[in-house]
Formats: sequence, structure tokens, C-alpha cells
Amino acid sequence: MAALCRDCGALGDGDGRWCGRCGSDRQFRHAELADLHIAHIDCDAFYASVEKRDDPSLADKPVIVGHPGGRGVVTTACYVARRYGPRSAMPMFKALELCPHAVVIPPNMAKYKRVSEQIHALLLKATPLIEPVSLDEAYLDLSPGARLVDRPAATLLARLARAIEERVGITVSVGLSYNKFLAKMASDRDKPRGFAAIGRTEARALLAPLPVRAIHGIGAATARRMAEEGIETVAQLQELPEAALVARYGKFGRALARLVRGDDPRKVTPDRPAKSVSVETTFARDVRSPEALCEALRPLCERVATRLERGDLGGGTVVLKLKTADFRTLTRSHRLAAPTARADILYRVGLALLRTEADGRAFRLLGIGVADLVPAALADPPDLFA
Repeated sequence: MAALCRDCGALGDGDGRWCGRCGSDRQFRHAELADLHIAHIDCDAFYASVEKRDDPSLADKPVIVGHPGGRGVVTTACYVARRYGPRSAMPMFKALELCPHAVVIPPNMAKYKRVSEQIHALLLKATPLIEPVSLDEAYLDLSPGARLVDRPAATLLARLARAIEERVGITVSVGLSYNKFLAKMASDRDKPRGFAAIGRTEARALLAPLPVRAIHGIGAATARRMAEEGIETVAQLQELPEAALVARYGKFGRALARLVRGDDPRKVTPDRPAKSVSVETTFARDVRSPEALCEALRPLCERVATRLERGDLGGGTVVLKLKTADFRTLTRSHRLAAPTARADILYRVGLALLRTEADGRAFRLLGIGVADLVPAALADPPDLFA
């Protein structure tokens, strides 16, 4: 079984506890280690780790990053704080009830972005095929044709993790597999400062006992529906043929049939220009009322407009998305006379599209967005309303 030294990156096939090269006892063993090339790197409690790095007096204290008071939520809770129960996205008042002695620090996004750029620069030394997911995580393709250094993927990952720790001052957890879905799952298995791998021969058996929520794309509402149908584990989904999954869950059923068997065809895709900007909301309960649907549309349009403004973009086509109670997805679109980035125009056009569909059917999801993106300078021309 291949053995990786997580300190120096040496690969060997011995079963000894110590690395023959550097003497470290941080050995990771996996039978398929040399054959796995897709990685997911996830910074450990990123925002909180950066704050602790910059203020060593916080090292052993529970730190929560977020805006206190009102309806603020936890952005990040460090691992010390997590022992008491606070988690990301938890209401701040609840987090402080669980951990009243936590140090609360407002987020400093400019600083976190700078740190993220430092990490990205280190990753680029190994491969140009990096797909950022957020400031604190990314996928890497370290296959032989992609990596820039003639070293095994596992070796490069061990050295990258150590370089980030030494040069940036925070720790990361690494997942290694043969596709993105399983690499992401692996990076969550041994946090913080973890290194894990999932190989082809073990994937299906490893997935089988997990709850259905472990599958990428299954949210709370879908999990509840599955539970009502008596499906609670991945093993139960693995037993269903693809046709049955498609019949139950529509287009998603086709992807689901592959994921539950450990198959994910998505490639690691480096940054590329956005083709669309959209937001959506899944209702806590299915909505039938046309008035309620129209009311829910307005804040979504405002969120799209905000994203367009931040991206210095406009869109030439408005796209409405609806998902019915039986999981059928409907999309309707309208090409504009001129591109726009204005919420009121998005709402007016989206409302017209929505009214043709809001006929009393129950909907579980509503979304609005724009396609055919253009630079903001080309949107909302002055003579638009002449």
C-alpha cells in the first residue's frame, strides 16, 4: 500500500510508522494513492484562522466571525468555538447562547481576499487547472497532462499544504480522488489539517451507508421527500435503476444515478466569464397563490441587480425558473430590446413571464436571472425610454 509523508511529500510502499526520508510520523496510506489526480483544497475555518493568525492572543479562544446583533449570522466559527455548538450560518444570537464567551469579530472581506490570492498563487505553481469555489476552497486537476511539476499528485498536495501553512499562516484540509464530488467529500473527512483520499474500488461501498444529504445536489426539501418515500440512505438510491430515479426526480435523477455510484463527469474548469447571473429561492412550503409568487419575485430581482452591479454587467435576456411540487423544472425567457441591470425592469419582465405560469399550480422553487451578459456600459442606454 502506498504511503505518503505529509511533511516532506515522499512516497513509498513501506508499512513503517516513520518516513524514511524526514523521520516524520505523519504518514498517509492508500492503495490507489498513485492513481488519483483530482483534488479539493479547503481552508480550515478560513476567516477565523486568518484572524487568529493576525492576533496570536486569540489562538486558544473561541472566535466567531460575523456581525453581532439583529439578524446577523455566523460567517465562520473556529474549531474551539465549534466545540460549544456554533456553526456557519447559525443566527448569531443562538451561537452566543451556546458560546457566550466567544470573541466576535466583524468580517474583513478585503483581507480575506488578499489571503485567498496568496493561496491561489501557490496553487498555480502546481497546475493551471484550478477551479475556485469560493475564497477558501478550490478544485485542482493534477493529472499528468495538467500538472506543472513532474511529481505525483499526492506529493504535490502534501507540499502545497505545508507551503500554505508556512508562508500564509493558515492550515488546509486536502481531499484526493478521481472526480470532484468524491474529492470534496474526502476533504471533509479529516478536518482540520486533514488529508484523505477516496479510490474507485471503495467509492460505492463508502457511499452506501451515508444519509442521502451526503449526495451533491440533495437539499433539505429533496431529502424530506425521499424520507416520505422511505429512502434515507445512499444504498437505497443505489438499488434504484436510472429510469426510476429520472421518473421520480426529473433531470436531476440522471445525475443522481451517477453520483450515488461514485461517478461525476464534471471537469475541473478554471475561471471563465460568467454566462448568466441568477438567484433562486426554495420555499419552506409549496406556494400556489399567484400573489405570493409575485411578491416573492421582487426581492430576487433586487438581488440579481445587485450582483450585476458588482460584476459591472448587464443582461440581454430575462430568464424565469420555476420548479413544481413534483420536481418538474420550467424555464421561460424574454429577449429585451436593450440589455439591463435594473431591478425594476427585471421585475416587470419577470412578472409578465410568471403570470402566464402562476395558474394555481403548486411551486416549490422560484428563480430569476439574466443571460446574454454584456459590460454595464452597454446596459440601460439613455434613450431606452425616449
